Amino acid sequence: MSGPEISAVEPEAALRAGSTDLGVPLDERQVGQLMTLVGELAQWNERFNLTAIRDPLEVVRKHLLDSLTVQPWLQGRRVADVGTGAGFPGLPLAVVNPGRQFALIESTGKKARFVEYAASRLGLANVEVVNARAEAFDPRLPFDSVVCRAVGKLADFVRFAGHLCAPGGRLIAMKGQYPREELEDLPRGWRAVAIHPVAVPGLEAERHIVELART
Repeated sequence: MSGPEISAVEPEAALRAGSTDLGVPLDERQVGQLMTLVGELAQWNERFNLTAIRDPLEVVRKHLLDSLTVQPWLQGRRVADVGTGAGFPGLPLAVVNPGRQFALIESTGKKARFVEYAASRLGLANVEVVNARAEAFDPRLPFDSVVCRAVGKLADFVRFAGHLCAPGGRLIAMKGQYPREELEDLPRGWRAVAIHPVAVPGLEAERHIVELART
């Protein structure tokens, strides 16, 4: 299945400007890869309903740029994206981090198939797609950074993904509002080491990046 390229200038201009605002400037190849991802998502959405966000400009803002907000806090070479859905934030992060290896974990078959197709279409040799629940995934090696965007409560994130995290690694939760109550309910053995407010270019919504580590 080969989807159309997005021809509208506005989404591409928003991607270029927004990534620069985030401190993650893109080269021409990366811009092309990410706009191809927008096009493929639009085509697959017609058949499989992968995401409710369909407008190309909204996809750029709410999926691509939102994904890139976590870039400054990735650490190490091995990164897992838990519950990647249609590939966010994992695919955009893999595009801008060719020297890192990414495992994109998704339990829903149709979404995992799309992510695998999209990674191949974008030429991302640094992506492995894992069609499984995070708590059932037993990787050969643990991960330096374990990211989750569609995270529920922080305590749940720790319970189903903590085992994926290497000693000295980080669980990185992409949250909306400041999760004050959730921080008080973290399981024993884990603590928040940093909480970063972030702004997604073009969006008014509140965002925070929460870094968790073993005590």
